[in-house]
Amino acid sequence: MTRALRTWAFHTGMVLLSLLWLAPVLWVVVMSTRTFDDIAAHGVGSLPHSFTLDTYRQAWTDGGELQALINSLLVTVPSVALSLMLAAVAAFALSRYRIPGRRTILLLMLAGNLLPPQILLIPVAKFSELTGLYDTLYALIAVQVGFGLGFYTFVLYGFMRDLPGEIQEAAMIDGAGPGQIFARIILPLTRPALAALGALSFTWIFNDLLWAITVLRTDDKMPVTPALLGLQGQFVSSWSVIAAGTVIAAVPTVAVFLRFQKHFVSGLAIGAVK
Repeated sequence: MTRALRTWAFHTGMVLLSLLWLAPVLWVVVMSTRTFDDIAAHGVGSLPHSFTLDTYRQAWTDGGELQALINSLLVTVPSVALSLMLAAVAAFALSRYRIPGRRTILLLMLAGNLLPPQILLIPVAKFSELTGLYDTLYALIAVQVGFGLGFYTFVLYGFMRDLPGEIQEAAMIDGAGPGQIFARIILPLTRPALAALGALSFTWIFNDLLWAITVLRTDDKMPVTPALLGLQGQFVSSWSVIAAGTVIAAVPTVAVFLRFQKHFVSGLAIGAVK
């Protein structure tokens, strides 16, 4: 009886916490389907008295959400691919071979992520100007890859280091070289970690605001998060249009998480055990 009561109390508490977390999300979704006259007459927090999807059209076309999403994908996809590829190669070399000073190399790579990004804004902006990359998506890709590489390498290093060495030795006896061992053995075994890091890095880069407004200036090149700021300035009192733009901006990250949810959970579980 006591165990059943504890189980009921636990599930009840989890349901209440879930509703508490979902309440703001549902509020934004509902507000995005209300008309301007409805919100003006009854207030933002009132129950809806109208329904429209024209707010999504306004955010998509008039608010420039389409171009912003394209810019975000043009930055996020290459950044995630390059970051994970370079981090996997670096982690493979550091974890499977006796490289002098590898611990120091790892600590230096990780130390870069401990610096507050605010103190690096001006140096990064000036450096992008000197290299001629300022106000280009290439500059934003380079920044995202550079600042995420250390953390991704550190995480993948922990996974690859704990893989049995006998697998690599057996492959070397069969005549496999370092490239074949990396591509055909290590990478498949590290897939849960790569998927988890891929989902996290996609979310971080896609939702980034700070570096985007640091190295970009032209409105047509802005990713989706800075574009939402412009949407607030364009539709100052049209809260439903702003809410619709927020919902549109959240769709890609939700879709990526749902697609890689199984790998993401398994990757975190393996990392917790190790």
